[in-house]
Amino acid sequence: MKNGPIGQYLVEKGIITEEQLQDVLKKQKESKGKLFGDVIMELGYVSDVQFTKVLAERLNVDFVDLDTAPLEKDIVKTIPEAVARKYTVIAVAKLGKRMSVATNDPVNFYIFEDLRAITGCSISPVLSTKASINRAIGKMYSEGQAEGIAKEAQDEKESEMNLEDLRDLSEERIENAPIVKLATAIVENSFRQGATDIHIEPFKDITRIRIRINSDLVELMTLSPALHVSIVTRFKILSGMNIAEKRIPQDGRMSQVVDGTTIDLRVSNLPMVYGEKVVLRILAGDESVRKIQDLGMTDYNYKRFVSCLKVPQGVVLVTGPTGSGKSTTLYAALGEIAKPELNVITVEDPVEKKIANINQCQINEKAGMTFGAALRSILRQDPDIIMIGEMRDTETAEIGIRAAITGHLVLSTLHTNDAASTVTRLVDMGVDAYMVATSLIGVVAQRLTKVLCPECKEMKMSNEEENQLMEIDHSVPIYEAHKGGCPRCIGGYKGRTAIHEILLATPTMKEIISAGAKSEQIQELARKEGCLLLRDNVSKLVQEGKTSIGELIRVTYAV
Repeated sequence: MKNGPIGQYLVEKGIITEEQLQDVLKKQKESKGKLFGDVIMELGYVSDVQFTKVLAERLNVDFVDLDTAPLEKDIVKTIPEAVARKYTVIAVAKLGKRMSVATNDPVNFYIFEDLRAITGCSISPVLSTKASINRAIGKMYSEGQAEGIAKEAQDEKESEMNLEDLRDLSEERIENAPIVKLATAIVENSFRQGATDIHIEPFKDITRIRIRINSDLVELMTLSPALHVSIVTRFKILSGMNIAEKRIPQDGRMSQVVDGTTIDLRVSNLPMVYGEKVVLRILAGDESVRKIQDLGMTDYNYKRFVSCLKVPQGVVLVTGPTGSGKSTTLYAALGEIAKPELNVITVEDPVEKKIANINQCQINEKAGMTFGAALRSILRQDPDIIMIGEMRDTETAEIGIRAAITGHLVLSTLHTNDAASTVTRLVDMGVDAYMVATSLIGVVAQRLTKVLCPECKEMKMSNEEENQLMEIDHSVPIYEAHKGGCPRCIGGYKGRTAIHEILLATPTMKEIISAGAKSEQIQELARKEGCLLLRDNVSKLVQEGKTSIGELIRVTYAV
């Protein structure tokens, strides 16, 4: 069947069913001209990587993962940027007069003829996803661009332009204004480097721009303080803030298209001594609601978590500090349990990701739309599953727990250090211990830990102190981050993974919670009943060579 239609090939390989194939073909017919691959990915039956790998296999072409493949700037730039963007191609390797080019359309021979004429090389295509090619184009052609734009903005003395001028510029002039190009470049460069936050910080002699990558702040660039007002004003305009108000904090939201992906940004503005500080939180777009299996959960913890989600009524809580991935876990859980026959409603502040087929409610304190008010209304909306962004006060916690007792599945988050202290926190907030015991299904405590770069990590044998931290009695080979890292990582680390601690509310657990047990007693019982603590999980990652002892100490110091 390798030479037959790609849809039939996907069925033969067991990736989709015959019913799903017919559904895709029907939708493709209705769409008038859409490609089969685009339709099947829109319907969510396969991911772009999955589809591209199968297509590469069927066409007998190599598949290249551009997110991990090493690319050389000199080779990439053999193809002019305008041509690379026009055809969605990027040069991957070159040997003499032979060049490998990544494309998502390997049978379009007109493209390769054009590239041969431009580069003077014979072209051999390799297959990559459209999204990864766009990301690679954005990253490889834009290096050093932001500094050039910053210099241009400084030379133009944008800072002399007052607020009214910025407001009254025509659309065309706005897009070409150096300060506007600089604001766009800051977001683009940050997103391409995998940042989660952008900090624009005013000081006496400089404006410093730092981005958070793998939990650490890294300097992106410094600007002249003369540009500070203009860059802040640009972000305030984009995020719908009042640009004339500089004395009080403001919050806003904006979106920007980077390399074909629409990203949402939550913008926070805070007056400081030398001007306004702006922090932009990069929120993943709609398409990036991840599956639970992709969150770094071990098979053991995954089974425990899924057993919590199968219970039809009660409370499942996800806890951890700010930025530990709680919302991502909740969204993944919703993706797992939201079925067409269920009414799923969320109450969030803010709505971080917009998810298809889920009713999402945005809190607006100024208008009186508080968590409490929203929850009361939601209970009159006939919900099956309720997600509360955060149980931040007694009122929210009480309504959430009452909703669970009256037959709803409630998912929410709390800021606590571990799973056991979550129970005592709810009691401290004023919820009766017997109500917590009656409603609780389980608690997931989580942290994000940095992953060592596989290219440059350094091996050593663990010493006695490290053995104690890992709770083992003999030395084992462990790895450390290479000081300074390598071209493919930042400071010896590449990416992050989550570690989890899952407490299940068994009958014995409910009994001791009702009796007013302290968190130490709850943790002791949880461990006896098979709960692996955060330190147990990160210790396992250290012994597997995935992270370092330094990370074990950092993420579990208070646990």
